[in-house]
Amino acid sequence: MKLTIHKSWDGHPAPASGVTHLTLSAEPLGLRIDVDAPFHDDPAPPGPAGPSWGLWDYEVVELFILGLDDRYTEIELGPHGHHLVLQLHGARNTITRELPLDFSARIHRGADGDRWTGTARIDRALLPLPPHRLNAYAIHGGGGARRYLARTPVPGPGPDFHRLQYFPAITLPT
Repeated sequence: MKLTIHKSWDGHPAPASGVTHLTLSAEPLGLRIDVDAPFHDDPAPPGPAGPSWGLWDYEVVELFILGLDDRYTEIELGPHGHHLVLQLHGARNTITRELPLDFSARIHRGADGDRWTGTARIDRALLPLPPHRLNAYAIHGGGGARRYLARTPVPGPGPDFHRLQYFPAITLPT
């Protein structure tokens, strides 16, 4: 299953150079997530690669998978190998955080622009029960230059990726 992050959070088209691609595929014990994203050369989070609280404040790609009873898993992946997995019950109500994730990332420098790729594997037990709804985001830049891109726009007065009512229905690969 291929997902494309190609709009601003409020629905405007993203420049072609800003488009991010996610590929979701089933594995025996879980879900594989492959990322192909522009690299914006934002500073890396402090600390070594691995679980990183506050990763949403850095260059990141996020996948939100919503299931029954407003339970959802938020998976954040960064170009420097940092990641964050949260389970939530209701908008922004974190139940568990910094869950385990097998993740690797690599930055590719090129004449046509820099990109990064990553592969994450998450245990199916960490995902909510179906039926599923999903959204994906890419965030980069700092201060007034911060950019918030979305697969499906989340209208409102500002970017809020926890507007669960805007997540479209989806069937995850099994």
